[in-house]
Amino acid sequence: MSVIVIQFITLDGFVTDPDGSGGTPGGGWAFRHGPEAVAGDKFRLGGTLDDGVMLMGRTTWQLFSRIWPGRDDPFARRLNAVPKLVASRTLTDTSAWANSRLIDGDLVDSVKNETRDVIITGSLSVVHALMAEDLVDEYRLLTFPTVLGTGQRLFPDHGPHTELECRSAQQIGAAVLARYRTTAR
Repeated sequence: MSVIVIQFITLDGFVTDPDGSGGTPGGGWAFRHGPEAVAGDKFRLGGTLDDGVMLMGRTTWQLFSRIWPGRDDPFARRLNAVPKLVASRTLTDTSAWANSRLIDGDLVDSVKNETRDVIITGSLSVVHALMAEDLVDEYRLLTFPTVLGTGQRLFPDHGPHTELECRSAQQIGAAVLARYRTTAR
């Protein structure tokens, strides 16, 4: 089992509002680079979606549950079919998106007990909680040539020290997909 974090990120390390749905100043920065940079399986998840489980926080799940169920391309079919775990203290109904269920109990314990690969998209509070427990095995970062100067960072100030090994880097449209594995723990 591996925990894989996938994120759209700016050159200065911010992940805030890449699609503009949050209405933040500067929001929508990833989508300004055109669909070739954001559409489809840009994070090269492939079979991991077939055998793994997605983990999202409430905000990301609610956004995705309005977008993905109505799509029918090959990537959307995979995303709609994958089991989805939702970390939320306030959400009570996950019926809007097939194969979704709320985590029952502690987030960290749920991840530690999971036997499948766990893919986390967006959901910064979930990512930070797992980073704090040294549970993230891989980061797949789609870095856009944008400098926001403000917002929420993937790697927060005073966060845990982490050593990473770059496994690959590939240009995708205006962005670069880089895959990093955590080194010995």
